[in-house]
Amino acid sequence: MKNSTVETLIGTAVVAIAAAFFIYAYQASERGGTAGSYRVSAEFDNAEGVSIGTDVRVAGVKVGSVVDFTLNPENFQANVKMELDPKVQLTEDASAKVTAEGLLGSKFISLEQGGAETMLAEGGVISNTQGAVDIWSLISQAMFENKGGASGGAADTQTP
Repeated sequence: MKNSTVETLIGTAVVAIAAAFFIYAYQASERGGTAGSYRVSAEFDNAEGVSIGTDVRVAGVKVGSVVDFTLNPENFQANVKMELDPKVQLTEDASAKVTAEGLLGSKFISLEQGGAETMLAEGGVISNTQGAVDIWSLISQAMFENKGGASGGAADTQTP
């Protein structure tokens, strides 16, 4: 009888520790939301590489994260909702851009402050956006654009 009581107490302790770990992990992943944060949204023509949890940065410093990511069925643009640190107050003419950490690095949303006096309120929409650049289509376009245009050297030079 005494042995089963000890096993029950140990099992209860293990479950409590596991529950505490999951609560901590949920809050640390910023999925649980930050107290006092505010949400804004933006629509991008191409949001490739962006998903829930993607960093939102100002001048390279993380100030928030993407909390919702859907397709707007009316204009077929990606509607991205972001949760931002309340210390970072954006102006209503701020801009948002999907960019990468390097040539093939992970994507994030970069915000740039505008010059307006009015601040963007909770639930505001950033209208000045730039979507992700597809580097592979740019490389492909540059490679195949030069093949048809040049006829090859000596015939193009003029002799006096």
